[in-house]
Amino acid sequence: CTETGLTEGKKCSVCGENLVAQEEIPALGHDWKGTGCTRCDATRENPFVDVPNDSFYIESVLWAVEEGITTGVDATHFAPEATSNRAQVVTFLWRAAGSPEPTSTDNPFVDVAESDFFYNAVLWAAENGITTGIDDAHFDPYGDCNRAQVVTFLWRAADEPTSEVEVSFTDVVEGAFYYDAMLWAVENGITTGMNETTFGPLNICNRAQVVTFLYRAYSD
Repeated sequence: CTETGLTEGKKCSVCGENLVAQEEIPALGHDWKGTGCTRCDATRENPFVDVPNDSFYIESVLWAVEEGITTGVDATHFAPEATSNRAQVVTFLWRAAGSPEPTSTDNPFVDVAESDFFYNAVLWAAENGITTGIDDAHFDPYGDCNRAQVVTFLWRAADEPTSEVEVSFTDVVEGAFYYDAMLWAVENGITTGMNETTFGPLNICNRAQVVTFLYRAYSD
């Protein structure tokens, strides 16, 4: 995982001449599953007392911390069940994209101040068409973010790719603003819906769900 290796190569058993040169094999890097590596005996620390090692989101949370997407609500708590607001989701997405600087300081939103932690993230998202706010002048940073909004933000950040997948969610109407985003998210394994028949577009996302969506969309 952490050290380069060499192929076996081949030598003549009589004279010792190299017949096939050895080639360097790059280190693979750890293949983390939760707090352990599937390829070696390495382990990594889980700093959060409220993130069980057997939770579905453990890998997503640790990835998000390692990538600088979130540091948790404090040093030992992630608050996985806490609801995510629009400012947090856009900031997570902005950090996952590498924290790019917005190209303009033109701020269309009266409820977003330059002193806000999410200022650059919101300006970047607005100028890249990831969000248009809830109207021309308001972003609603502290409004709860539902599943439809999260997958739509992700889809727009991915340049709105088309999808061929077919779904049978009874709570999704074709033509809804999030419809194409939902298809893309299902096709790419970002979400499978709440179950086989419902997507839950209006369900509010908690922090564990948001980082899991991001992990599935951005991790290698």
